[in-house]
Amino acid sequence: MSFVSQSQSNVSIEFDDVGLLERMITFALSTIPCCVFLFINGTILFTLRSKSVFRDTCRYILLFNLLLADTAQLVVSQVLFLLSVCRITLTYPVCGMLTVLGILTNVISPLTLMVMSLERCVAVCLPLRHVMIVTIRNTRLAIIAVWTLSSLHNIFRGILLLDFSFEDLGSLQMKEICSDHIMQLGSRSKVYDIAFTGILFASAAIVVISSYVGVIIAARSASTGKASALKARNTLMLHLVQLCLSLSSTIYNPMLIALIKIVQSEWFQRLHRFLYILMIIFPRCLSSLIYGLRDQTIRPILLVHLGCQLKHKTVAFSG
Repeated sequence: MSFVSQSQSNVSIEFDDVGLLERMITFALSTIPCCVFLFINGTILFTLRSKSVFRDTCRYILLFNLLLADTAQLVVSQVLFLLSVCRITLTYPVCGMLTVLGILTNVISPLTLMVMSLERCVAVCLPLRHVMIVTIRNTRLAIIAVWTLSSLHNIFRGILLLDFSFEDLGSLQMKEICSDHIMQLGSRSKVYDIAFTGILFASAAIVVISSYVGVIIAARSASTGKASALKARNTLMLHLVQLCLSLSSTIYNPMLIALIKIVQSEWFQRLHRFLYILMIIFPRCLSSLIYGLRDQTIRPILLVHLGCQLKHKTVAFSG
């Protein structure tokens, strides 16, 4: 009997070691690339604030706002993911603050992409009026409007929580891992979130696609510069790809909810980690890297700040 008990104990310890090893590997595989891309994002943000050419150009101001939101979203997502890997639960107020910040930045990204798309469309379709329409003042007002709308969304979500009977919770200590889905405590909150997300991304898709079509039509006009129109078209295509990547993070939680019903617990944990890297880390890092390397003005300065020892090449390129 003692031999059986000892064998079961050894098996239990072995499984615990395997689970610990998997968590350590997951921690490394998610944290290392996250830190690398946070460094890249931080470098690009510093680059955009280091030169007056970036601070005084509307599209770079909008890009700074987009990258700032994506960077904050990446930090919040990584914190929540590591809490889930380590199986650490929080109190509802702490989880609420984290999810509010995550939702705030997640809404800002598609809204900023809408403004950036409209700016490129105006630059190509109305080149003579572009300077009058797209000013520093109007750009800052657009950014304020983006943050205000996202904040109002969070405020309304908080109001909907008042319908929930908090006595049913029993305790402020959460029994499950913190996530945006867990904080949807009432049925109205879930319906509102689905409706808002659908309207937000449908509106963003319509604006980006309409801008793309407008640029293509303008490119066929003799009065429009072909090179400028082609560059704007490629930029709008990039915005559409970014919008799709941003949407992938939105369907992340619903996908996990669907998977947990059909997949065994052990495999679900592995899928959870894989999907996190694919749908959260990858989209948030790809857009900043593409912008940093694609833009001819940002790229030389970015490479110098990243310590790539290309300073002499940068000077030659600038000359």
